Amino acid sequence: MSTEELIDRMLQSKEVDSPLSFEERIALVAKAIGEAQCVLIGAGAGLSTAAGLRYDGEQFQQEFRPWIERYGITDLYSSSFYPWPTQEERWAYWARHIDFIRFRPGAMPLYKALLKLVEGKDYFVITTNVDGQFEKAGFDTGRIFATQGDYAYLQPESGYPEKLYYDEALVKEMVARTTQCRIPSQLVPHCPETGELLTPNLRVDENFVEDEHWHEQAAAYSRFLDKAQGKRLVLLEMGVGFNTPSIIRYPFEQMAMEWSNSLLVRFNRNECRTTFGCIRRFVPFTENLDVALIDRLVSR
Repeated sequence: MSTEELIDRMLQSKEVDSPLSFEERIALVAKAIGEAQCVLIGAGAGLSTAAGLRYDGEQFQQEFRPWIERYGITDLYSSSFYPWPTQEERWAYWARHIDFIRFRPGAMPLYKALLKLVEGKDYFVITTNVDGQFEKAGFDTGRIFATQGDYAYLQPESGYPEKLYYDEALVKEMVARTTQCRIPSQLVPHCPETGELLTPNLRVDENFVEDEHWHEQAAAYSRFLDKAQGKRLVLLEMGVGFNTPSIIRYPFEQMAMEWSNSLLVRFNRNECRTTFGCIRRFVPFTENLDVALIDRLVSR
């Protein structure tokens, strides 16, 4: 059965559960990637969760037990908004959070499997994740646009100057010198140019710093889209929900509707339905996103 015939079969149902079997969907996507001239990966938090980077669960409870007992935090996402009483307490938490998610883990096997899937292809990655996993797995850093920041960097709270400061050594020192959920006052980070307090480089308000590298990668993403339009393009959307759908989820659907040679492949256990109606070239996977699934695509 040709790729076009398989897509035609999908039109038999408008439900999210594909009319194709799992094996047929694997065959279709593997064939499409093999024939693709461009592959665009869009990655959200669900990808890193599937890879094993959990913001809750047993490891979180073990690592953050003092904070759970003292402050009642329940997970790393909600506790990011906790009103810490002092800067010393705030940075004792944030240093451990950043180290736990960004610096301590190596490249997760799922990300390594994804690299194998697109090796030799003209690919690009747009991600809202801040954990650096694509870089760790060996993806070309010139082909990664991390739109929402990176835990490996700090920025001035006001957003000025528009500079980032690599934080691994400081984070490690903060973790090592944390006592009773506090760091020594002299470790609270300040901008070396203005003396202003620093904060993690995360997009939480209008003060988010988009430095020179951010703009370079935004431009690289735009160039990739210009090149991909009209070519055989596979859109691999992985673990993207509705927290910031305008960055990846909605644009991917728009491309799938408007670009006749594109195919949208969505991996999402709970939010796989399309928002903008029936997209003809659309393959949904609600199955567990894991190494075994990606390896099936690689080996076809």
